[in-house]
Parts: sequence; C-alpha cells; structure tokens
Amino acid sequence: MTNSWRFSTLVDRHRALGSNLEDWSGMGTAWSYSKGDPDAEYMAIRTKAGLMDVSGLKKVHITGHAASHVIERATTRNVEKLMPGKAVYACMLNDAGKFIDDCVIYRMGPNSFTVVHGSGQGHEQLTMAATGRDVSIRFDDNLHDLSLQGPLAVDYLEKHIPGIRNLAYFSHMGASLFGKPITISRTGYTGERGYEIFCRGQDAVMIWDRILEEGAAMGIIPCRFTTLDMLRTESYLLFFPFDNSEMYPFENEGPGDTLWELGLDFTVSPGKVGFRGAEEHYRLKGRERFKISGMMLEGKNVPGNGAPVFKDGKQVGVVTQAMHSPLNNWTVAIARLPVADANNGTALEVRCDTHGAIKGKSAALPFYDVDKKRRTVQG
Repeated sequence: MTNSWRFSTLVDRHRALGSNLEDWSGMGTAWSYSKGDPDAEYMAIRTKAGLMDVSGLKKVHITGHAASHVIERATTRNVEKLMPGKAVYACMLNDAGKFIDDCVIYRMGPNSFTVVHGSGQGHEQLTMAATGRDVSIRFDDNLHDLSLQGPLAVDYLEKHIPGIRNLAYFSHMGASLFGKPITISRTGYTGERGYEIFCRGQDAVMIWDRILEEGAAMGIIPCRFTTLDMLRTESYLLFFPFDNSEMYPFENEGPGDTLWELGLDFTVSPGKVGFRGAEEHYRLKGRERFKISGMMLEGKNVPGNGAPVFKDGKQVGVVTQAMHSPLNNWTVAIARLPVADANNGTALEVRCDTHGAIKGKSAALPFYDVDKKRRTVQG
C-alpha cells in the first residue's frame, strides 16, 4: 500500500482475496485479486451480479443556504432542476475550460447535497466555490460505497429493501439493509442495472459478507476494481486521468481536455453560464484537437494502455483502454484520435509491444447497450 492515507474497513476481505491494496486516490484499493478470474467477474456483472468496494471515491457533503449556489459554480449542471431523491452526472472545469473531474451530485434535501467524485480536483473545486458563502463543506471518509452491479442485483435486493424495483435510474433513497442505515442509489460504473450502497464504515464488512454469502446461489461474487476497465470500455465510461492528457500530454501544451474532445459536452445543462470555465468551454467548441473514439480490433489480442495507433504508417493516436469480451466476442478499445478519423470506421492499426500490429477501425461509442436500455430498465 503506497501513499495511502484513507482506509476502507474491508481491507482484510480484500487481502484474503489476494489484493496488495494498490493506492487509488489516497486509498488502498483492490485493483487486483490473486484469487478469482477477471473474465468470470466481468461475466458475473454482465449476466448475474458482482460486488465491488468503490469506497475510494470521495464523498463530500455540502449543506447550508448557499449549497446549490456552490454546486452551480463548481459544476456544469443546473441543480435547481434536481429534486431531493434524484442524482445527476456532472463535470468540473478549470478557468481554461478544461476538464478536471467528474462527479455524481445527489440532492438530499432543499439545502443539502452529496457530491461523489474520483481522483481529480473535485473537493478543491467545491471548497474554492464555497469561499465566502453560507455553506458547510465536509469530506466524509467514514461513508463507504459498495457497488452491487448486474441484472440480478435487483432480484437480490428486493428481498431486503421494499420498493427497490421502483427506484428509477439516477435516483436514491434512504433504507435499511440487514438492520443498518444506508442510502441506496441506482447508479454505477458498469453499463448494467446496478446499485451503490452507501453505508457507515463500521457496517461495511457485515454488509459485504451478507451479500456475498446470501447471493452466492445467484452467482454474486466479489469483483476487483480493474474489472471495471473491461466494463467501462464497452460502455463508454471514461476514467480520469487514464483517458486524459494528464496521462497522454500534448507535445507543446500542458494537460487538459475540453468536454467537446471527450464527448462529455452533454453534461452542460442547456444554456447554463456562470460555472467555472464556462466562457472558455463555449469558445472552444469546434476547436477540438482530438476526439475520444472507439476502436474495433481484429482478433483477441488486447493492446496495452498507451499503445500507439497508426494510419498510413504515421502515428495518429493512442489507445487508452482496451478489452476482449468473452460474452460479446469482440476486442474493443477507447482511443484518442484525430477528429477526422474518430468514430467513423477509419482503417487504423495499433502497434502493441506484446502482440505486434493489430488491425482495426474507429467506431462509435458505446459498443454495448447503445440505447442504455439495460441500465435504465424499469420494474
């Protein structure tokens, strides 16, 4: 465990599964298990259900008279339209109009929100926006996040949580699970119908154990953090900074990508102004230096992150994440490509240090559940 200052109460469970608890966002995280199989975990989430500890996500409570104003300034969403019990995906920008983090905003009450973000500058952005305002910002590391994802997740949960089938996509509610208080949210990072269980650290181990014990007969298994890389690649879910210029810098520029380049411009509420970086965001429309794109690759060999992409013998881009699906029998990738070559079937070649040249073509994202019917299904 390197440089970790945040700790999940599930560390013993992860160690028992063979994790070395690699650091992510300050928390020792089960990036990998020596026991189990990532393909089996992927299949569990796509066809049954899998349980992950994603407590490394940062949870920030914003309360007070000016809470909505802080979030309006810090994020791209109009939260006046967000009612209690609802959540929304949003982005955060710097003054140059460049992406610095994404988050999910949960409205808990009239003057109460919880913002859950990853390893970017979300907490700093919120704190800066709160300066001089009637608001309280509290970082909550006792709040753990257990993510139960997959089509059978609701079948398991309905045995314990009345009304769970009626919880709509990107909605949340308070509930009791195994006699402990939780907030349960119909969100996730897999492209499947799934739920995030926000619980106290002192309850997390018991909840983890009970779900895995009772759900074993349904095929529910524990899943490592990097199983998300397989799922997110198919489902067009970006992961900061691993798809960004922080990892793949431009030759003569500092890091920072626009929402137009990342395909995340949909996170800006129509007509919204006044958020940090808004003026530059709108000015930079049509000035994309690259586009995030999908790639369909031939064969089953998976190129490593950072593998260069060539067109007509010249490097034009880079693969940021790739996977082979044992369910869909395709090899696909997320890549940073020139605007003219992205998402449109352009013939390309990936040159991988391990597997050599892999032919492919650019393709539109997402590959899986294009209409998002699986994650949004009702009942």
